[in-house]
Amino acid sequence: MFTENQLKALSYGLDDSRVKTIEKAGMSFKYLETYDIINVANTIFNYMWDYTITRLEEVARETNQNGNHVITYSAIVKVKIYDTQRNFIEREDTGVGVGTARTIGDAIDNASKSAVSDSLKRSLRSCGRQFGNDLYSKKPNINQNNQQQSQQYSQPMQEQSKQSHNQQDYSSLYNIGLTILEQGQNLVVVGDDIFSKKDSIKACGFRWDGASKLWYKPIEQQAA
Repeated sequence: MFTENQLKALSYGLDDSRVKTIEKAGMSFKYLETYDIINVANTIFNYMWDYTITRLEEVARETNQNGNHVITYSAIVKVKIYDTQRNFIEREDTGVGVGTARTIGDAIDNASKSAVSDSLKRSLRSCGRQFGNDLYSKKPNINQNNQQQSQQYSQPMQEQSKQSHNQQDYSSLYNIGLTILEQGQNLVVVGDDIFSKKDSIKACGFRWDGASKLWYKPIEQQAA
């Protein structure tokens, strides 16, 4: 399906100038911007790709302490990548976006766009390292990138961390494929399909932070 040159391009390590960092809730997150992902896809796949939004729905709505509307959307995006004979492969994944604004319309607009962008990036990351797959690695790696060394980044929320909390306390979450990590002064929940498991997470006392898109619980609260 992919040409030799495409496979080679997909295997290159990330140029660290493409990786952005954002600070939220006292934690640092590394990510690739949506426009950058699209530009890279256009270059590697020679514009022979497209995507469709197969699901886009509102999953939560509330008002914060400042009176702003906080709306959460969930999206599923399907990516198709074609070759010169119009054969194609598909990639699909979910994404979540949160919009906070004074008006409902602006909050919906922000949340829906963010959910689609998140889903698009998650779908493309399965194609290789150029789409940020190494950002999900639990350990940073050094790789030679066509005579240029590039630092590979790991996403902090999925890094290995000491787990001084009692795992037995959260056995119900471990049993459904989730993991509890310590990040700063909080415990955070990580894993696949995390939003669909929100009821189990809530039952263990975790709260959703719309800004960082994390379920968290203060460590001192856990100790108490």
